[in-house]
Amino acid sequence: MPYITAKDGTKIHYTDWGTGPVVVLSHGWPLSSEAWAVELMLLADKGYRAIAHDRRGHGKSDWTWDGNDMDTYASDLNDLIEALDLHDITLVGHSTGGGEVVRYAAQHGVGRVKKIFTAGAVPPIMLKSDSNPDGTPIEALDAIREGVATDRSQYFQDLAVPFFGANLEGAKVSQGSKDDFWRQGMRMSIKGAYDCIKAFSETDFTEDLKALDVPIFIAQGDADQIVPIKAAALKSIELVKHGTLKVYPGAPHGIAGDYQKELDQDILAFLAD
Repeated sequence: MPYITAKDGTKIHYTDWGTGPVVVLSHGWPLSSEAWAVELMLLADKGYRAIAHDRRGHGKSDWTWDGNDMDTYASDLNDLIEALDLHDITLVGHSTGGGEVVRYAAQHGVGRVKKIFTAGAVPPIMLKSDSNPDGTPIEALDAIREGVATDRSQYFQDLAVPFFGANLEGAKVSQGSKDDFWRQGMRMSIKGAYDCIKAFSETDFTEDLKALDVPIFIAQGDADQIVPIKAAALKSIELVKHGTLKVYPGAPHGIAGDYQKELDQDILAFLAD
């Protein structure tokens, strides 16, 4: 299995398929690079070099005690991109991964990043506050922490339902998709899972979004029950210089089913533009 070693010695696992223009994909919480399996195969088949890594604490990467924060995640991504000497990159990030690629692009990726595509991404900031009334209350985030700390196996089974919108009328999410969410979640460390909640919810990406000077496609479903669209995509599009917003009617947070098919076609179109 391919790994790179980050600055602090952490081993970061990645998948690298295909040849051609480079696309780097960053996954959501509590998943791994396997969440991008369909896209990795699709992109490689369409003539792209598709790369996806496991964030530290997730999947096959090292389960570190320290460094489970957004600055370190972005630094790890920078170490991967420098180790592979990648240029003219299109970044694709889902949920927490959307925050990771935005921070990387703003703080490390100038001169390397060509385009950015986010889906259900956490920027500009997820936590509810007086200045962000549409965000997620701290009590809801504390409940996630409690679920992870006490019985994460059952919690991930329960969370898969709103993640994929399986509780919505007419939902067609498969049991397999929900089972795979649980499987990937159980392959990350409990410490990484716990710490990452603060990283994805309390990191403020406002200045990162303002600093971006490359095209960014901001995608989100209007039935997202995990990241509130009013605090995310609808605010992010107002902060970037070269943004395109697409709202997917009835689409959930998790990428699956008809939403995945439409999103993948939009990724391909964005790459070809």
